[in-house]
Amino acid sequence: MTDGTVVALMWEARAVRGRGTELLEWARSQELAREPLRRESFRAGQDRVLVITWWRAADAGEAAGAGLPELPEPAADLITRPVHRWRFESLGVD
Repeated sequence: MTDGTVVALMWEARAVRGRGTELLEWARSQELAREPLRRESFRAGQDRVLVITWWRAADAGEAAGAGLPELPEPAADLITRPVHRWRFESLGVD
């Protein structure tokens, strides 16, 4: 990675049925240790919530953004399974 590279961290969780709005509010209220370039929240069917944060690779320290702050796991009674997390390195805009 070079200093101009952007790393996107994706965090996705599925709420207990009917608690998707609560999970979305919880995710939006979580503060990170530092500010990303961008942070966006999404919701989908089955009470799923997705949060994507974008970071400069130079802020990541380690390869693929291993040192970047991420959202924590919500309370176990709010979700149906462990949170899924992915890290992507931007290859530019097509």
